[in-house]
This record gives sequence, C-alpha cells and structure tokens, in this order.
Amino acid sequence: MHTIPLSRLTAGAKAAVSQLLTDGPMRRRLLDLGLVAGTPVECLMTGPGGSLSAYSIRGAVIAIRRRDAENILVETL
Repeated sequence: MHTIPLSRLTAGAKAAVSQLLTDGPMRRRLLDLGLVAGTPVECLMTGPGGSLSAYSIRGAVIAIRRRDAENILVETL
C-alpha cells in the first residue's frame, strides 16, 4: 500500500482514508460525510473535464472537486 491524494484514484480503484490535509469548514464537511481515517472509498467516475469525481463513501455517492480531493490522502488497497 502507498499513500496518494484521493484525486489520483481512477474509476474502479479502492482505497482507505489516511489523512485530511484541509481545515476550516471544508474539513468539517468532509468529517460529517464520514471521511475519517480507515474509511473505505471507491472512485466511481471522473467527470469529462476531470474537475469533479464521484466516490462511494459509506454507501453514499459523493461528488468531490479535484482541488478538495487533493487534500484527502488515501492508502491504496
């Protein structure tokens, strides 16, 4: 396993949250979505421009902007 930003996951790839590198309201929002250490995440699809991706997190599909996903570190499975 190695640590990468969530934004680098490709469609179908799975990982587990390692660390959040953001703070303030965005950090609170991500924590409220359940993005805590150890949470499994799967990239479902990336938008055509690559600025938005959909992830399966705790049974919900969540769209996250690339700039926000770059601040979420995950360990590939």
